[in-house]
Amino acid sequence: MKALVWEAARTMTLREEPAPAAAADEIVLRVAYAGICGSELSGYLGHNALRQPPLIMGHEFAGEIVELGALVPEFKPNLTTGSLVTVNPLWYCGDCEFCAAGLNQLCGNRRLIGANRPGAFAEYVCAPAKLALPLPDGMDARIGALTEPVGCAVRIGELAGDVADADCLIIGAGPIGLLSLQMLQYQGAARVFIAEIDAARLAMGEALGGIPIQASALDTVEMVREATDGAGVAVSLDAVGSALTREQCVAATKASGRLILSGLHEESSAMPVAAMIRSEITAVGSFAYTPANFARALELLAAGAIRLDPWVHEAPLDEGGTWFERLIEAPGDVSKVLLRPTPL
Repeated sequence: MKALVWEAARTMTLREEPAPAAAADEIVLRVAYAGICGSELSGYLGHNALRQPPLIMGHEFAGEIVELGALVPEFKPNLTTGSLVTVNPLWYCGDCEFCAAGLNQLCGNRRLIGANRPGAFAEYVCAPAKLALPLPDGMDARIGALTEPVGCAVRIGELAGDVADADCLIIGAGPIGLLSLQMLQYQGAARVFIAEIDAARLAMGEALGGIPIQASALDTVEMVREATDGAGVAVSLDAVGSALTREQCVAATKASGRLILSGLHEESSAMPVAAMIRSEITAVGSFAYTPANFARALELLAAGAIRLDPWVHEAPLDEGGTWFERLIEAPGDVSKVLLRPTPL
């Protein structure tokens, strides 16, 4: 099969690789669409210890089942060859305390498709059958491939809690920021401010109903404080992950408010902890999604409640390396790039 292989920092090569075969509890998909994730951009640059070259990345995907492992019909009878599915790429053991609590994304034995095993930037991908969800009738695989990032937004909304009639702030209008904006709106937030330095990305956030703050020209904290009569927001989300954006979120969050950290741009940074203590601000990390969050994401996509169109760009697999470079240098008005190994 053809596969896009990450070989070294800033080096992607389209080459022939052996096609996968399903183990007894696995399925093989013919990949229809595979999205490029921000975590993969850091991997591509060589800044992510989870990913080691050579590697076929790709963990946001949907496609057609072409092979079932021998045991699959017994424990997952809703999976059949020819079915369109998406796959939760986070394998979990199912036996540890976190899995028992439904927090499977925190499983100490977790393995990620596209990092710990070959991913979907290829014509075919093999995946554990227990992680596959059939697409609802009539759903295009193009939409199904967005389930994974939407799952991240569902988890962020869950961690945000009751935001009905409350003001919120998101810093960063990348895919997770844009999806989380819609999730907070769906949960009834009064206003969601969205701060971004890239004008094209900020325009997407405004088009989705966010109150835009041009972070390269305006003081984000000052703008939020003025708009909230000095109080600050009930919930802030840092979808960037720099020392500056983390500090800004703390400063823009009201006393007893909640800060959600999802951006991973910097591995570590100083935080204004004294201010958090004095204002009793709760800070929580948001890593991924529970299986329930992932299933809910598919439901929201099917209902048309959350979207990234009309800013989704499709590209053939052989243009993957070019798109990695563009997303790093100047993404512009692109909310998500979906690579097409084998269009349906």
